[in-house]
Amino acid sequence: MSTSTLVDSRGGNRNLPLLLAIAFLIGLYSLAVIFAWPVLSIGAHHEGGDHAHEHAPPIYSVAPFVVLLLAIAVLPLIPRTHHWWESNANRFRVAAVLATFTLGWYLIFRGTHGVTTVLQHALVAEYVPFIVLLFSLYTISGGIRIECDLKARPIVNTAFIAVGGALASFIGTTGAAMLLIRPLLDTNSERKYVTHTVVFFIFVVCNCGGLLLPIGDPPLFLGYLKGVDFFWTMKLLPQWLFVNGALLAVYYLWDRLFSYSKETKEDILRDETRVRPLRASGWLLNGTLLLGVVAAVALLDPSKPLPGTHWHPLPFMREVVMLTLVGASLYFGSSKIREQNRFNYGAIIEVAALFFGIFICMQPALEILKQNGAALGISTPTHFFWITGGLSSVLDNAPTYMVFFQTAQTLSEGASPATGGVAASLLAAISLGAVFMGAMTYIGNGPNFMVAAIANKSGVKMPSFFGYMLYSCAVLLPILAVASWLFL
Repeated sequence: MSTSTLVDSRGGNRNLPLLLAIAFLIGLYSLAVIFAWPVLSIGAHHEGGDHAHEHAPPIYSVAPFVVLLLAIAVLPLIPRTHHWWESNANRFRVAAVLATFTLGWYLIFRGTHGVTTVLQHALVAEYVPFIVLLFSLYTISGGIRIECDLKARPIVNTAFIAVGGALASFIGTTGAAMLLIRPLLDTNSERKYVTHTVVFFIFVVCNCGGLLLPIGDPPLFLGYLKGVDFFWTMKLLPQWLFVNGALLAVYYLWDRLFSYSKETKEDILRDETRVRPLRASGWLLNGTLLLGVVAAVALLDPSKPLPGTHWHPLPFMREVVMLTLVGASLYFGSSKIREQNRFNYGAIIEVAALFFGIFICMQPALEILKQNGAALGISTPTHFFWITGGLSSVLDNAPTYMVFFQTAQTLSEGASPATGGVAASLLAAISLGAVFMGAMTYIGNGPNFMVAAIANKSGVKMPSFFGYMLYSCAVLLPILAVASWLFL
């Protein structure tokens, strides 16, 4: 094998610019540790109390946040703006302009110190860890390829969705969805009635399956950054089992009794004879690296000592370790696998562009809720579940989680630090609402639209925005109502 072939198979040649950028960041971090330690300490133990002595911002200061969320929800649905909004550059322009308005308010009324505090809190302490985690999971999982064309029987499709739901908590909803959606579509390529399969895949793999660990779904990672213990969400296993089990049971009955029986004999015969066995590649390297990401998130929290020691990890060491794992995946992994996966950075750039604005624009809302949350009349777990979930259905579930997490803190005097200063019952309700009801619409969680777009390009006619809601209201909403009655 020639040297050029070896380099190309590892992916180092094709990904050289990104690898150099990662190496530069790691080198910069090393220099900062040696020569400029105070720079790294900014925001490392930030608790969000910088404005405790300030009056709450006026309600109009929340306008940029509201406008940004409405843009995310509405612009993709308007024919004249749909294609314009598809550009990540345009998304970033909107987010940056609205973030500038928010920073302008802080500059006028709180001076440069107010702006600096907001940037430290929103970007250094929250946005950087958030986006590095998503980037790491997304990029490393893109180096794993699963190929197959199994017999698309109801039990096989149900098993596909169940495996994806289990993986979602451990490699993230985005990682699990990108890993399994194409083999699922390949398996069902001979069938005509596939839409409901993709919809249930979105319910379970893109949303409800990611409840058990902070890396599973973006809202939970924000809670982890706010002090919630890494393994606390494992206590929500009964709710996870009930909701995902109910969805899988409904899917199996739907596919077996209504959809599979509608397929023609010719399509069934073609599906039964055109079979390719399950084959996975790139999993040994990248699976190990994904476990490394999980370990980094669990152990390298600068606000907590390493288990069994009194040593606190250095600030941003967690992010540096994750970027190093990404670099290893890109350099040692196969570029051919990524090409076969049609892997690109468009989806993660979209998240990075939008959340840059979201994390800044939501700061006034968080301040208002922290100081006035007790007066809103939201007090019981049931209230928090339905209000958090309802907003997570039509807005992105990560900022929605943060808003009500902050509200719950004002009602949770004396709550354990293990739950981020939020009463356990309220934290459970907020977590369940944000994760589960992110599945109610295409815009509730990032992977929803991504999976729908991949299915459409593969020839599966996906329902419209409101057509999808018919599925979620008919299937998911009753299951969540029963879950609320049983567990809250």
